[in-house]
Amino acid sequence: MGIHVLYEYRTGKKAKDLLTRDYITDQKFSVSTVSATGVALTSTATKKGGFSTGDVGAVYKYNNILFDVKVDTESKIATTLTFTELVPSTKTIASFKLPDFNSGKLDIQYFHSHASLTSAVTLTQTPAFDFSATIGTPTFVIGAEAGYEPSSGRLTKYIAGISVNKPDSSASIILGDKGDTIKASYIHHLDESKRTAAVGEITRRFSLNENTFTVGGSYAVDGLTVVKAKLNNHGKLGAVLQHEIIPKSLVTVSSELETNALDKTPKFGLALALKP
Repeated sequence: MGIHVLYEYRTGKKAKDLLTRDYITDQKFSVSTVSATGVALTSTATKKGGFSTGDVGAVYKYNNILFDVKVDTESKIATTLTFTELVPSTKTIASFKLPDFNSGKLDIQYFHSHASLTSAVTLTQTPAFDFSATIGTPTFVIGAEAGYEPSSGRLTKYIAGISVNKPDSSASIILGDKGDTIKASYIHHLDESKRTAAVGEITRRFSLNENTFTVGGSYAVDGLTVVKAKLNNHGKLGAVLQHEIIPKSLVTVSSELETNALDKTPKFGLALALKP
């Protein structure tokens, strides 16, 4: 089970991925390679609006330690060290960004066949803590997450939810934003490869007295091409076409249209990810 179950219950991950992943409105190009020494290198260039950014990342695994370093065009260096099984059934993650010396964070995760526990602390002069826990089986999970700030003595967040999973479907109910939002989602896979699916999600924000209902789906045209679409009750329509041009290399075209304001210019996105 492990931490992926926590995220699945916490955000309705399967449904969220289908409704958000690959729906881009910028231009992105990336190239990934693996050196003879086992270092995975990725170079990325992104253009959003009138701004362009880029970064180079390297990932290397040595025994039970994973090193992940990324340098961007603003000379910022993000480093993550992941230690597996320092203590049985645990994973320890230390991360920091330079030159921001207040960005350090330490995560400790514990996994059991029917439960997972995580704790995180920011490595600053006024640390903040996050705690989360899940318990259940592959078909039913219940969990909660909370954030605490000792300097102010207040809870910065609390989330609770349940997830019911079957081989071809998944349903989740999440109470988040300190009780201000409740979200229910359901996804149903229509083929064995789980590339064709239908999804529905409804979100209620109590403070705004607002409901948002979104439906979407994906369809595998063939083994190399997938199309996706989504529409919510506010009239926002999104569509994605993704094609595998060579093994593990994808081109993605995305668009977004306000059907209630057709005078607005539609947004378009393009991404090319090459893995020679």
